Amino acid sequence: MTEVTPITPPAQAQILAQALPYIRKYHGKTMVIKYGGNAMTDPALQQAFAEDVVLLKLVGINPVVVHGGGPQIEGLLKRLGKKGEFIQGMRVTDAETMEVVEWVLAGEVQQDIVGLINQAGGKAVGLTGRDGAMIRAQKLKMLDSADPSKEHDVGQVGDIVSIDPSVVKALQDDAFIPVVSPIGFGENNESYNINADVVAAKLATVLKAEKLLMLTNISGVLNKAGELLTDLTARRIDELFTDGTISGGMLPKISGALDAAKSGVNAVHIIDGRVPHVLLLEILTEQAFGTMIRSH
Repeated sequence: MTEVTPITPPAQAQILAQALPYIRKYHGKTMVIKYGGNAMTDPALQQAFAEDVVLLKLVGINPVVVHGGGPQIEGLLKRLGKKGEFIQGMRVTDAETMEVVEWVLAGEVQQDIVGLINQAGGKAVGLTGRDGAMIRAQKLKMLDSADPSKEHDVGQVGDIVSIDPSVVKALQDDAFIPVVSPIGFGENNESYNINADVVAAKLATVLKAEKLLMLTNISGVLNKAGELLTDLTARRIDELFTDGTISGGMLPKISGALDAAKSGVNAVHIIDGRVPHVLLLEILTEQAFGTMIRSH
């Protein structure tokens, strides 16, 4: 990160005054934040993210963090001599891989995030889908994108049946910041690995969130020429799916974002997590970052 130029006290006061309309507008509103990519692995960006989340909470906004952990899972699988496999952007999860996923997501990664937020002055609490019976899931039936009559077996990858947000709401009411790992449970108490983008989108919907913000390693959704698409509608997204512009790991992210927009989340933003304090820039300033997705 580059050195920050000192800001004079009058300039600081002016900046805070300019944020006031946004603080007033979003006071008491819920913001679901999908945390992943470089923002999770670069120490300076980790600290900036934690500071942003705490500041949002302190000014009366309710952040809910949903995190992934793909690189960390991949790293541990390699150390165990196991190669990760993906089908249509989803990690194939056999029983052994599921143990690794739970250990990494509900353990190492989650506790790192909780610790960073607490260190920045917040009160974070880690949750998985088992806590408060929050995320009920079933085995994902993945149809082949080219041949819908063909089905892929991706193991213990889950499809969300329902989300009960009671435990999240209870924590918010007590001034805590929920940090959610995307692990669900089935009717026989089996664990399921669920795509974090999908969990964030569904959670934003059931919480009636004001915004869903998804941090990525790119500036937003790009066209085939590498240009940023700042505003996408459902029709345009369908076109981008069809021509292959949106593919791989972006498929569940964009699909989930669109579903959230159609289901009442007021704004869905895919933003560049490599930009320091991008959450504050997106929420508390006029400057728009990344791609906004609308239902129409």
